Amino acid sequence: MILIGKKVIPTPGRWRFPYVVSDNRVNGGAAVEAEVALLAQSAGTTLVALMATDAWRHARDGITRLWRRTQPERAETVTAEWEAGREDALAAVAADDRETLDELRLQWQGTVRRLLVARPAAIEELRALLDQLDPGGSAARQITQHATASGQARVYQAGRDQHIAER
Repeated sequence: MILIGKKVIPTPGRWRFPYVVSDNRVNGGAAVEAEVALLAQSAGTTLVALMATDAWRHARDGITRLWRRTQPERAETVTAEWEAGREDALAAVAADDRETLDELRLQWQGTVRRLLVARPAAIEELRALLDQLDPGGSAARQITQHATASGQARVYQAGRDQHIAER
């Protein structure tokens, strides 16, 4: 959508929520759009992944601090959404419900994107929070396995699924 005066014009491939940044360029220009979209996507994925882990409180506290500094009027609502989302994430993980997890990722992606659109200064603060929550990036995390076997013992190690059929 493009905002011209008070008229909203639908445009394919544009976000649903039009905005004008301080230099009066509609939607902030393609570079800003792409940066915000990628950061929001990364945040949605990281936050939902953390909801079902032991780090959920740390993530919740970071998100709450971010909103208190940037949109204090929404901080309590966002915290409540986090709590409800965590319950949904735990249930979805237990039931192997990928659809619900995808919906939660999209929900948080939208929530974060709206924050960044309204408060572009929050971009760097969000980046710092994500780096703090997921310092190496999930994909870059290295796992080292060690095993010791003696006598007739066997050791089976795998980085993912492992199927063993012994007779």
